[in-house]
Amino acid sequence: MNPRVLLVEDHTLVRSGIRSLLSESSQVTVVGEAADGRSALELCEKLLPDIVLSDIEMKDMNGIETARQIHAAHPEIKVIMLSMYGETQYVREALQAGASGYVLKHDAFTELLTAIRTVMAGKRYLSAQLADVVVDDYVRRGDGTQPANDLDKLSSREREILQLVAEGHSSADIAAKLHISTRTVDAHRSNVMQKLSIHSIASLTKFAINNGLTSLR
Repeated sequence: MNPRVLLVEDHTLVRSGIRSLLSESSQVTVVGEAADGRSALELCEKLLPDIVLSDIEMKDMNGIETARQIHAAHPEIKVIMLSMYGETQYVREALQAGASGYVLKHDAFTELLTAIRTVMAGKRYLSAQLADVVVDDYVRRGDGTQPANDLDKLSSREREILQLVAEGHSSADIAAKLHISTRTVDAHRSNVMQKLSIHSIASLTKFAINNGLTSLR
C-alpha cells in the first residue's frame, strides 16, 4: 500500500506544486492538505496519515512546533520538514522535535520521493548538502563550543505563546486560539520572560525571530 501523505504548507502555489509532483508518482497517495499547523493537527487526528510533509515557517504555529505535537500524539506518523533554510538551528530543532526528515525546498523535486521511501523504512533523511551542517553541529556540541539553546528551556505551550506574542496577537486573541483563559496566557508569557531573562515584548519578538519561531512575513 502506498504511503498516505498530508501536505502542510501555507503558500497555496507551493502546496499545489508539491501535490502535482507527488500526484505524478504512483508511489504515494496524498490524503489531505493544510495551510497551517493547527489545521494539520486536526487532520492528523481524522486521517492518520503515514507521513506529514510540513513547511517550517508558518504563522500561529510553526512547522517545528507542529512536528513536536504530532510526534507526541502520534509517534507512528513520520514528519518530513520542507524548508528554504539549511541553517544548523532549524535542522537541529526539527530533529529534536521528532521529525524523521529534512528536505530543502529547492531539492524537493529531486529528493522528496527518496525522502519518503527512506523514512517509511524507519530511517532518517536529510538533503545531501545538510550532512556537513549536522556533523559540524554535532562536533561543536560534543566539544562544548556550541552554547545551549534557550528554546530548550521552554515548554511546548510556552513556545506556542511566544510565537503568537511575537506575531502581535493580544492575550485575548491567543486565549481564543488556544482555548485557554487570558490569565493563563499572561502567566505563560510571564514564565517565558522569566526563563529567558527578557523583560519586554520587543525583546521577546527579537528572540523569536532570531530563533526561527517566526519571520513576521
